[in-house]
Amino acid sequence: MQVTASQIFFILFASATLVAAYLVVTVRNLIHAALWLVASLLGIAAIFVMLDASFMATVEVVLYIGAIAILIVFAVMLTRRVMEDVGPQRTNTWWFGAILSVLFFASTSVLIWITEWPTLPEGDVGDTVLILGKSLVDPGKYVVPFEIASVLLIIALIGSIAVALPSKESE
Repeated sequence: MQVTASQIFFILFASATLVAAYLVVTVRNLIHAALWLVASLLGIAAIFVMLDASFMATVEVVLYIGAIAILIVFAVMLTRRVMEDVGPQRTNTWWFGAILSVLFFASTSVLIWITEWPTLPEGDVGDTVLILGKSLVDPGKYVVPFEIASVLLIIALIGSIAVALPSKESE
């Protein structure tokens, strides 16, 4: 069996993503953990690019890296109290989590292995971003849930502004 260049790149990106994800939960400095989270999310975006899912890769970079990871970095930097070293964080029951993780990984691997997956569709699947955009504004499809989500986001934005503003009683 000959290994192709795309398989080599997939193995490299997947390995880098897994290493970065491991470092997210093991490093002690929260800023370093946030930066490793960004590296892990970049690896996922690279895998999306390899799968020809450019829209998902763009969403991954813009939404998760550009918004959520940066929000985490700002939150950590603005709360200096969290940055202090509080000593070792390992508990005596670490083995329980390790056993559960191994059992979960093994059962998921067995389920993936025994499942009969459908074959991939043949030919070009078309412009999926165009199809998604049309289905979001088509009255017969997803326009109502899309509008409900937009109204809920506006309500959340107004609520967060109301909470952030100083109250009149404190003046």
